[in-house]
Amino acid sequence: MSPVTLTLIGKPGCHLCDDARAAIEAVIASPRIAGAGVTVTVEERSILEDAELHAKHVEEIPVVLVDGRMHTYWRVDSDRLTTAILKASAA
Repeated sequence: MSPVTLTLIGKPGCHLCDDARAAIEAVIASPRIAGAGVTVTVEERSILEDAELHAKHVEEIPVVLVDGRMHTYWRVDSDRLTTAILKASAA
């Protein structure tokens, strides 16, 4: 299995970003991911510190990327994210 990188793009004080962070943490700790031995690294990027990210995602935060590719924005669906992580780790 290949390691997977999740990128959470948001900003401080964003309650949806906090919800997304909690959902990501729960998915990573779940038996389907942790039990499968998948290594997941989570990176956080702020639209307040990157003008390009701000221009691209200001209306969509939080944004979640899986291995650099757009996965979702606004809300994180745990089942969908789990499936995406497992698929990415098998690639």
